[in-house]
Amino acid sequence: MAKIYRLPRRLADMIAAGEVVERPASVVKELCENAFDAGATAVTVEIRAGGLTYIRVSDNGCGIAKEDAENAFLRHATSKLRDERGLEAIETLGFRGEALAAIASVSRIELITRPADEAEGTRVELEGGEGFRSAPAGRPAGTTITVRDLFYNTPARAKFMKTDRSEAAAVRLAIIKLALSRPDISVRYIRDGTEELYTPGDSREDSAVYTSLGRDFAVALTPVKYSGEGASVTGYVSTPGELRGNRNGQYFIVNGRCVRSHILQAALEQAYRNRNFTGRFPACVLWITINPARLDVNVHPAKTEIRLLFEKDVFDAVYYGSLSALDEPPEVREARAAAKAAETDALMRSDIFGLGSGGDDDDDCVEDGGANARFAYGGAGFVSKVPAFPERDYTPPVRDAAQVAYRTATAGERGFGGYGRTETAEAPPEPELTQSEIVPDAPYFRVVGEAMNTYIICEYGGGLWLIDKHAAHERMHFDALLSGVYDPMPQLLVTPAVIPSSEGAELLLENAELLDGLGFEIEDFGGAAAVRTVPGAVDAGDAETVLGEIANELSLGSREPTARRDAIFASVACKAAIKAGRLSEESELRRIAERVFSGEVRFCPHGRPVAFEITKSALDKAFKRI
Repeated sequence: MAKIYRLPRRLADMIAAGEVVERPASVVKELCENAFDAGATAVTVEIRAGGLTYIRVSDNGCGIAKEDAENAFLRHATSKLRDERGLEAIETLGFRGEALAAIASVSRIELITRPADEAEGTRVELEGGEGFRSAPAGRPAGTTITVRDLFYNTPARAKFMKTDRSEAAAVRLAIIKLALSRPDISVRYIRDGTEELYTPGDSREDSAVYTSLGRDFAVALTPVKYSGEGASVTGYVSTPGELRGNRNGQYFIVNGRCVRSHILQAALEQAYRNRNFTGRFPACVLWITINPARLDVNVHPAKTEIRLLFEKDVFDAVYYGSLSALDEPPEVREARAAAKAAETDALMRSDIFGLGSGGDDDDDCVEDGGANARFAYGGAGFVSKVPAFPERDYTPPVRDAAQVAYRTATAGERGFGGYGRTETAEAPPEPELTQSEIVPDAPYFRVVGEAMNTYIICEYGGGLWLIDKHAAHERMHFDALLSGVYDPMPQLLVTPAVIPSSEGAELLLENAELLDGLGFEIEDFGGAAAVRTVPGAVDAGDAETVLGEIANELSLGSREPTARRDAIFASVACKAAIKAGRLSEESELRRIAERVFSGEVRFCPHGRPVAFEITKSALDKAFKRI
């Protein structure tokens, strides 16, 4: 009996659709690219229920002739290729017939189109890729395609769709990429009857960036313009002081197509080497132009990945272009940024919360007017700067989270000196208790002082210890979050922080209940996430950074849930911990040291050690005493 047979056309079409149509955002991408290729100057996208029940894409392009309307839904039917030579240098975004055939096979679809030179238009309707129904229809020149009940005939695919909010956010991100790829085309996005995005289509790159990604993103960029052998680059990259917790802010547009490319990503980040911290990434919007013959766009069915013939030429163009922008004198860059911010505010003022900014937190830069003071910590003096207002009692800038008691060490766990114990959560200790009253069985140690407002200096076990106060305090917060006794003490933000959909707003909104327990109050704000409160120990200015890191962790769907939870807790703990470089009081240093030497705090949540020992014998050898 024969075991190999030809599948029915309808089943083959449904299987093929899986290569192109993964979710509603894929449909929107394909239809918009077809509109761009049709010469449209304005495209409107409207969705309902995340796009699963309704998607409509309208354009003012060239339209489809009456005799071609039904042929457009046939597989491998296209107006963009004639022979194999056309594959050697593809300059269009896709093949209209291929996309329509895939979409039509898993939905109920309607096409209304009219070329400018025809008196009347044509309406074509299909259901599941079958049952052509054609009729005359009125319409201005252009094309409107309406897709209803996506995946109605493939329930196995439909059950893997996410919430309406997540699918809508994916559609918005797809539209942002499309709008950035063609600043000369006006793009409008309407979700459930509300307009959420509009670009003017004035051919200005800065207009496209501002209206698609927002003011805060736009004014933090510096321009790039570079022309090299085989490739030219224009656009914008972020300044070293405006790095992000993930790569979501990187947009590479190659020959009018927004793509993913490890080569382009590596070239950009190489330019920032020695300028950024580990785990922080630059943002960019770069338009890259190369010879189409040197580019293969058919690597991925959705054409989101590319293969380059001369990789080094493109790498060098992105690298040297970004490097030249970063090497620009700071005063020139700042003046340009200020002028750019003023211009965009005047032309497109759109920040609903207002554009004023609060005063900077000066706790990191405390001056003493040339005078130093000595504080006796543990009986030994050390030199430290004092606040600018010595007549006032100095209050540490970071809330003393150690007043919330938490113990996670298990019995027998060894600390740095071999001490271990078990305690349960208890009421916060009185702030003025002595070391022996706080922990009766604590090992003996002496806090000598603090170096560089970063490292606690202690005598312990016959050696000299340096403790990274930020890393240790970070671990204390992390353990408190895990044990469930962490008190976030939320603080209300005067100006709510807004996390755009491109930065993972939908993920934050879906996990609003979890984040509320951490002290973050988050509300839906037209596809973005408005943050109303943050934990009291987190600086208000860090709200967007920490939530961006949390969104990045939530986006890692393949990671085990407990690991994602721990990564989220680590991000919150890092921002809530005492900052290195800030002056701390003796009680803070003593409490941190007590946790370290009792064995409860040994590594920060990211795995770095929190303490380092210099033995007495090492010191004696250094001073030639032995």
